[in-house]
Amino acid sequence: MVRGPGVITGRYGTIGQVYFVEHDFWPLNTTLYVRDFKGNDPKFISYFLKTLDFLAYSDKAAVPGVNRNHLHEALASIPEIATQQEIARSLGALDDRITLLREANATLEAIAQALFKSWFIDFDPVHAKQQGIAPARMNEATAALFPDSFEASELGLVPTGWRTLPVGEAVNCVGGATPDTKDESYWQPGEYCWTTPRDLSGLTSPALLDTERKLSAKGVAKISSGLLPAGTLLLSSRAPIGYLAITQIPLAINQGYIAMPPGSLLSPLYLLFWCKQNMECIKSRANGSTFMEISKKAFRPIPALIPSEPVLSAFDDAASSLFDKLVENERQAQTLSTLRDLLLPRLISGQLRIPDAEALIQ
Repeated sequence: MVRGPGVITGRYGTIGQVYFVEHDFWPLNTTLYVRDFKGNDPKFISYFLKTLDFLAYSDKAAVPGVNRNHLHEALASIPEIATQQEIARSLGALDDRITLLREANATLEAIAQALFKSWFIDFDPVHAKQQGIAPARMNEATAALFPDSFEASELGLVPTGWRTLPVGEAVNCVGGATPDTKDESYWQPGEYCWTTPRDLSGLTSPALLDTERKLSAKGVAKISSGLLPAGTLLLSSRAPIGYLAITQIPLAINQGYIAMPPGSLLSPLYLLFWCKQNMECIKSRANGSTFMEISKKAFRPIPALIPSEPVLSAFDDAASSLFDKLVENERQAQTLSTLRDLLLPRLISGQLRIPDAEALIQ
């Protein structure tokens, strides 16, 4: 056990990712960590280490790993403690704002998920009306959209008048491809977003705003599903199964997705929370020898509940207002992250003075 505060980075795998830890921690043998800051500001050191190229100090092995002895020999220019504290305070203020936005998004997503569960899993409004009482936290007009009884279905008892269908009949499910990566004409000029599940791996909210790689028009033409519209739900179908996001940009996809564009019987927002609620069922239909994968053929037969159109519309209205705020917060968080990453090396190197940086942060 190491007494906090400390700084941790990965020796293998997560090379270059640096984490500041305020509390006591227990580092694994796959990490490098700092516990003696030699009179320097701990938070500043965490930012300083983010500017290092750790791969320059890695062993020449099949699995690259940071060589601590090589790292110890690297020369560094460190400002005086007062400047360190000012830099840490300025960058920390940005990180605090980013954290608050991401926490707000977690709350917004949880509210929408709870609404979905109440209406479409627990059927709280229907149970309330069946007992002759008004549904909780619901206006009279919305309550009137729900039935007051249940009927048998493939999924068990469901509200009267609601249907069950294979999800593939309720929504269009499409896949993608990867154009030849050795043919530059598919990738240059990079005009159109193209996504792999890696783009979703670091998301903190289910909204995709950009992609790591771009395709040319010729590259998009090589993918049968073409350019999918903004608002499409993406479900990673392998490596791993279960990443979810609604894209905020038109894009093409690789073969690691099942994509569900808008315009079907069930909206992408409904399907987002339906997938979350049914993820174990989705994963149970996967197979594969090298890695597990859920194919479109295996995904499409999964039974889905189809509520009445007025209820679906009411849910979309309520969930959309939450999701729109979530997207706005995520855009702001990414803008602040970009600003922090721009300021970080310039402040550490002394190219930018603290007053000038704080003027940019305001």
